[in-house]
Amino acid sequence: MINFKTLQIWERSHKIVLKVYALTNSFPNTENFGLTSQIRRSAVSVPSNIAEGCGRNSDGELSRFVTIAMGSSAELEYQNILSKDLGYISENDFNQLNQEIVEVRKMMNSFLDKVNKRKRTRKNLLLSLSFLIIISTFLYIYK
Repeated sequence: MINFKTLQIWERSHKIVLKVYALTNSFPNTENFGLTSQIRRSAVSVPSNIAEGCGRNSDGELSRFVTIAMGSSAELEYQNILSKDLGYISENDFNQLNQEIVEVRKMMNSFLDKVNKRKRTRKNLLLSLSFLIIISTFLYIYK
């Protein structure tokens, strides 16, 4: 298990959540159960899935949850575009948030590559050890 609080991808995605909450406070009340709720849920989903993946016991599950977080960040990116197009956020706020979302998604992709490489390395090691055990057993039996 990895302590999610030590990961930059979690820390930066958490800051995005705080920014999204601050920005959506000024959304119209008519959006409370619409876009406001949806964009907040998408934003919260990113660091939540990173944290959940870190709490699991395998690289496979960590990889799966980071992949889900990446999907949520794409959803958040679209909702950011929609918020700007509806006039709920300024061009400047849009650009800042969009840049942060894209950067964190790139970081998650890099992190995912490292996790998957580590997963493949472990799998190859296990296969090699299994092969050595089989060969050793064969040689012992047929001496």
